Amino acid sequence: MRELSHWIDGQRVSGTSGRFADVFNPATGEVQARVPLASKEELDDAVARAATAQVKWGATNPQRRARVMMAAVQLINRDMDKLAEQLSSEHGKTFPDAKGDIQRGLEVIEYCIGAPQLLKGEFTDSAGPGIDMYSMRQPLGVVAGITPFNFPAMIPLWKMGPALASGNAMILKPSERDPSVPLMLAEIFKEAGLPDGVLQVVNGDKESVDAILDNETIQAVGFVGSTPIAHYIYSRGCAAGKRVQCFGGAKNHMIIMPDADMDLAADALVGAGYGAAGERCMAISVAVPVGEGTAEALRERLIPKIEALKVGPWTAGDDVDYGPVVTAAAKENIERLVQTGVDQGAELVVDGRGFTLQGYEDGFFVGPHLFDHVTPEMDIYRKEIFGPVLSMVRAASYEEAIGLAMDHEYGNGTAIFTRDGDAARDFAHRINIGMVGINVPIPVPLAYHTFGGWKKSGFGDLNQHGPDAFKFYTRTKTVTSRWPSGIKEGAAFNFKAMD
Repeated sequence: MRELSHWIDGQRVSGTSGRFADVFNPATGEVQARVPLASKEELDDAVARAATAQVKWGATNPQRRARVMMAAVQLINRDMDKLAEQLSSEHGKTFPDAKGDIQRGLEVIEYCIGAPQLLKGEFTDSAGPGIDMYSMRQPLGVVAGITPFNFPAMIPLWKMGPALASGNAMILKPSERDPSVPLMLAEIFKEAGLPDGVLQVVNGDKESVDAILDNETIQAVGFVGSTPIAHYIYSRGCAAGKRVQCFGGAKNHMIIMPDADMDLAADALVGAGYGAAGERCMAISVAVPVGEGTAEALRERLIPKIEALKVGPWTAGDDVDYGPVVTAAAKENIERLVQTGVDQGAELVVDGRGFTLQGYEDGFFVGPHLFDHVTPEMDIYRKEIFGPVLSMVRAASYEEAIGLAMDHEYGNGTAIFTRDGDAARDFAHRINIGMVGINVPIPVPLAYHTFGGWKKSGFGDLNQHGPDAFKFYTRTKTVTSRWPSGIKEGAAFNFKAMD
């Protein structure tokens, strides 16, 4: 069995805590590796080393830091298939989906090549008599990223790219469920020219998270995961005086208007609801057809598409629609919530319970489920299921439909499918949700815009990637400069008004 490691000062380092977590093959249920779980002492040591390395890296001019990003882009593209295979084997994603995971992270690294432009300050000439003022963006020092299992390449890249390009050192604590790809990315960044110690990958669990939050050297923390943990990290990190951004759970609604292209809407729902086995914070888990005619037409199209989904391991070929969920515990939670939906009166139109795959009976596979006549008080509507389960909540009007999305505690993403530009514009302007799609089911912004949810889906005032990321990982220093003109006026004891 493989024994994984940490990445400290530019090399793989064995853990010393004596604690390990199992890394499973989700398709077979077998343990394929074990990963060390760092102690507080190991975490603190990695931070101290990073702080030493950051001084020189922070003093490196932005253009040279951007060249490391440029080289990393080339190397990640070179190793794309190798990275995707490793990602699929630990997470369970299909091979094309794993490559998409890497690609969306890679796009943020491409954006970070423009760091010199993004880090420019401001200058005011002659702010007063002989006085100039200018501001500069400077790195925070050592920052940390705590990233989830569902995007083991994309989200670490979203964190490390802007942080490193801004001149910080980063402590990355990836998910212990699928930690191999972050370690491989660290090796790639070293090959790209990143100095040793500037990026430390420390594997761990809650002990490591708490050590990050308590370490006084760490100036900022970025997190993606569930809302309860996001709230915990945000509260504790802010109380410790850190800059914190946390992104939590979701319950994304897609509203289908009577004038929508029903075939397009059905295809969008199947892809957005069941892709990656529903383990996406931007997955559509609630379909809201407006009017009974719309609901019946949508249901008629959804059922055969969902029943035809091909579920299997990533090794079964590119025509597999989705693979297993990440752990046995995740499978059990999904199945429990499905049963709760049945018990609370929802109609289980497509029943994926009891799904098995020959030769992979011990894998963590979950069949596709479709509920109809779901109501807002049901658990399957209120809670994030994070699995291949789509719920239909019928609305009598557009106002009722938009009210469902606006009243839900989560506000990550949403979408509307319609041919009516007025309805689409009203929806985009009124909805209290961070990311909106108009005839686009998964409205994840590209790297040069920012990603972030509202309400209980996001904590903090700055989003991920785009311009916000460079604001988050830097602080502004403003300098007021006056050079003697040769004119001697004597001392002044009051603030002088501008002439």
